Amino acid sequence: MTLGAKLALIIVAFMVLMGGVLWLAFRERKAGRDIASDDAAAQAASDGRVLAVIFGSIFGGMMLMLITAYLIFF
Repeated sequence: MTLGAKLALIIVAFMVLMGGVLWLAFRERKAGRDIASDDAAAQAASDGRVLAVIFGSIFGGMMLMLITAYLIFF
């Protein structure tokens, strides 16, 4: 596999990762709009889920970095 093909594979994987994060975050924010304005606990839980998805994707990015390093250098 050429270096260009490896990098193309990494770009596709990155786009899939970012697309998944955005889709989950927007889905949760849309569901959060249906929460009653006086239900602070449900709103906090919704915000927590959004943050968990966003910051959880950091681990996916770290794994993608390791795969990139492996594909390029080995």
